[in-house]
Amino acid sequence: MSAVALGVDIGTSGARAAAVGEDGLSVGIAAVGFETPARMRDPKAWLHATGQAIAKLGATVDLSHVRHVAVAGTSGSVLAVDRNLQPLGASLMYADPVNDQGVLDHIGAVAPQDSPARGATSALARAVVLARQTGTTRILHQADFVLAHLAGTALASDETNALKTGYDPVARRWGPWIAAAGLDPQLLPEVRPAGAALAHCGPWGQELGLPKGAVLHAGLTDGCAAFLATGARLAGEGVTSLGSTLVLKLVCDRPIFDVKSGVYSHRVGDVWVAGGASNTGGAVLAELFGRSRLVSLDAMVRADQPTGLDYYPLLRPGERFPICDPNLAPRLLPRPEAESDYYQGVVEGIARIEAEAYRKLADLGAPPLINLRSVGGGARPLGFTAIRQRSLGVPFLAPISAEAAVGAARLALWQGVLA
Repeated sequence: MSAVALGVDIGTSGARAAAVGEDGLSVGIAAVGFETPARMRDPKAWLHATGQAIAKLGATVDLSHVRHVAVAGTSGSVLAVDRNLQPLGASLMYADPVNDQGVLDHIGAVAPQDSPARGATSALARAVVLARQTGTTRILHQADFVLAHLAGTALASDETNALKTGYDPVARRWGPWIAAAGLDPQLLPEVRPAGAALAHCGPWGQELGLPKGAVLHAGLTDGCAAFLATGARLAGEGVTSLGSTLVLKLVCDRPIFDVKSGVYSHRVGDVWVAGGASNTGGAVLAELFGRSRLVSLDAMVRADQPTGLDYYPLLRPGERFPICDPNLAPRLLPRPEAESDYYQGVVEGIARIEAEAYRKLADLGAPPLINLRSVGGGARPLGFTAIRQRSLGVPFLAPISAEAAVGAARLALWQGVLA
């Protein structure tokens, strides 16, 4: 099969490459894992896995007609490189905290209160630490690094990856306060809109089977790419990821920020994608019932007969969104005699939190939810889904895909067509 756009997703376990046709639908996908978990931090392992994934994809999909390429990477993962784009040691990944209080104090003193660049796990804090390495000429995000090697030269970053490093997506510029925060702005890349055409495929990309004329597009975070993969694009369309936790994203016509509850917005093309995350989710179900029991318990759900139980399912005290309270206690009592009733009461509680989260986004200025696509393991159980449908009261649509690599390919194709 032939493809017209290629997307690459660098994740925590390896790299995925996906190809899509003119209609934006996947015609093939290939994955290559890292040799060991520690290799997740090694930029050279990112390149090796990317090359292998593209080559593996090329064995089943004709890549000779690919016209557009984009790369997605983990949000907030950064590295320092020298003038030859060679990494200066390991990267600092999306969840790595910075424990240097001086760095955090400098950022906290000058960064806007609603900036995602604040805090110990911000990409900006990691960038300040990395910039101290001798020979550093540029700070890159994970997606920037892989895209630069596909081009053979340094390229611009994108507005989604740059957000947590201090980029202002409203003013569309790096924060003028970054120097005062302790980072030389000259080390930061130029920023372009996600999907913007940047360059043509370089020597390494051509070795992997991509045409010389293939256009490399500014990438995006893996979360935004996974969102785009579902097909959501209109204001009010939401995507819920039901994994260990509950993560929501909503297409908006304006940016939404609420620093208290961790809500911020990515600028993707001509729309905004606002997101929030709750600590409830699949991890609570697994802890309470055991993974092996979930399928049989879900089959006993009677969505049209609510239990009347008022639970707030959490593993431990503390909630982020829609309630921002680090001390919020789990509410999982009283427990009925029938385990099936207890299961249904817990999933009813998760569904109420999901509905309240979308209402909270609307209260903050987002459009009301008009339809929903679900991804993750929690999207599959039919009983749980029926309860969520009753709670949210909007149409549930099937996602086109849940693969971030497909979302990156769709972005490149979409922006390439618009251009």
